[in-house]
Amino acid sequence: MNHNIADLFRFDEKLIKLAEKAESNCTESFRTFEKTAEFCGAKVLNAFAENKVSESCFYGSTGYGYGDIGRDVLDKVYASVFDTEDALVRYNFVSGTHALSTALFGVLRKDDLLVSVTGKPYDTLEEVIGISGESGNGSLMDYGIRYAQVDLKSDGSPDYNAITEKVKNARVAYIQRSRGYSLRPAFTLEDIEKMVQAIRKGNPDAVIMVDNCYGEFVEEYEPSHVGADIIIGSLIKNAGGGISRTGGYIAGKADLIEKCSYRLTCVGMGKEVGCTLDMNREMFLGFFLAPDTVCNAKKTSAFASELFSMLGFECSPKKDDVRGDIITAVKLGNEKLLTAFCKGIQKGAPVDSFVTPEAWDMPGYNDKVIMAAGAFTMGASIELSADAPLREPFAVWMQGGITYTSGKLGVMLAVQEMLNEGLISINE
Repeated sequence: MNHNIADLFRFDEKLIKLAEKAESNCTESFRTFEKTAEFCGAKVLNAFAENKVSESCFYGSTGYGYGDIGRDVLDKVYASVFDTEDALVRYNFVSGTHALSTALFGVLRKDDLLVSVTGKPYDTLEEVIGISGESGNGSLMDYGIRYAQVDLKSDGSPDYNAITEKVKNARVAYIQRSRGYSLRPAFTLEDIEKMVQAIRKGNPDAVIMVDNCYGEFVEEYEPSHVGADIIIGSLIKNAGGGISRTGGYIAGKADLIEKCSYRLTCVGMGKEVGCTLDMNREMFLGFFLAPDTVCNAKKTSAFASELFSMLGFECSPKKDDVRGDIITAVKLGNEKLLTAFCKGIQKGAPVDSFVTPEAWDMPGYNDKVIMAAGAFTMGASIELSADAPLREPFAVWMQGGITYTSGKLGVMLAVQEMLNEGLISINE
């Protein structure tokens, strides 16, 4: 690293040398990431051309939004890239959880069975399903929808035989691609394809739904290419490319997308209504930039994994593992190290770098959560961020980095903060 740059952040000389070695060790991984980004970028460019994206698509609509060309073309672009029959891409989705909730309520009906085949779902979905929170709040269970799950094996891998048995009467078989606040690996497309096969063996008619958050463009293809009927994600994660200020998408079979659109707006109107205001341009631009933005996030993630592994911490995935998402989990071991890590990440943020993150009772979570996130868009985890519940084993989940330079510096500042507080040392 150029010492003039390093001096701007007062990095320890030993840290500079260690970071240079970690980055060098990631060379082959970075090359692989770039090849994936090139292919995904070509797919996106081709979809823009095939669907005749024009400047007129960028102008938003008001009121009912009838005949919004940009809205309709954007749906087609997503469907083309994800190889699905249709898509529902809207700024109205306030989060990935909202998009997932819309899809679940859109597809499921009274007495239907929902089976999560990847164990307990992400914390924020527990109240949506009804497995936590008060009854009577309008959860799936309140509407007579049944729930079951197939726990993962002790090593975090899917239990394929159990999946086949458990989904026999399921209406929806649910796969969570990313790890949430767990230390199991994120699922790759190879893993998802095997789960799809296990589901089809037990129930050919089940709707296979994949929470694709953090997974878009990490590999050359998406879960819809290996048999998923419907995939869902957030635009302030991968698919928005760091540009979209809000929103989400649902992509899949046309009949399922229609049901989801009825849930988002109202029955009988669905996708035909919904103005876009001034949001179209940034959703197009964000999706166009997404493959390269995700590449930068993967580079940041691999660098962090290698650097912290060299410091003696357990990291997952390792720099050269096949990745299912953009996240790296670092097992820090105690609250002081966890807090220092997040303070350092915050100091590397372009926005609110002067803020000190503190744990708080975040809605939808059972434990206090500490979050470092100095982003241009609040909560945008495609931008460099780190968060963790304050519970054993005090692991932190780090993601994002819309540029590799800023991502790398943020990771180094996390180490520097731990050094400054005397929590770690670097040997020669």
